[in-house]
Amino acid sequence: MFLHTGQLDYIMSEYRKTTPDDLYFITLTVVGWVDVFSRKEYKDILVENLRHCQQKEGLEIFAYVIMTNHLHLVVRRQDGNLTELLGRFKSYTAKKILDSLENNLQESRREWLLYLFSYLAKANKQYGKYHFWSYKNHPVLLHTNAIIDQKVDYIHQNPVRAGLVTEPEHYVYSSACTDSPLKVSEL
Repeated sequence: MFLHTGQLDYIMSEYRKTTPDDLYFITLTVVGWVDVFSRKEYKDILVENLRHCQQKEGLEIFAYVIMTNHLHLVVRRQDGNLTELLGRFKSYTAKKILDSLENNLQESRREWLLYLFSYLAKANKQYGKYHFWSYKNHPVLLHTNAIIDQKVDYIHQNPVRAGLVTEPEHYVYSSACTDSPLKVSEL
């Protein structure tokens, strides 16, 4: 079976859709898997903006982890479009992080990171000077308790699998840690 471009666009747009009040596992990835979030200041930009989305945009976060080049979330947005909110979140955080990179003369990777994001922007005319986030959010509908538990465990074990910590609760930028800077809702 061959699809023409219109059919493929429809399938891709349907794949990215979310519905209000449903629970999703979301992955947001830095383009090219570039390790930006190895620095606290960039992780803090994400936390600050996730907190804003919780307080002002109706985003409920039940589990999360910020890794060096991506973040995972178990989220729901009641009475609102989650996909649209994630798009605004990605746009705003990209601008904040790129501004921080451009203005931080102490950042040892500054020129290299800006070069990468500039180079990656050239591949797609949709982007201006830089391209920061990958286009897809990979929303996965969580429709059973077993799937929810599996995704939360996956999120919390991510820093352990990466060798960053030996126990999930030791990784600060995760909902597994009681000292996490981002508080989450109970499932």
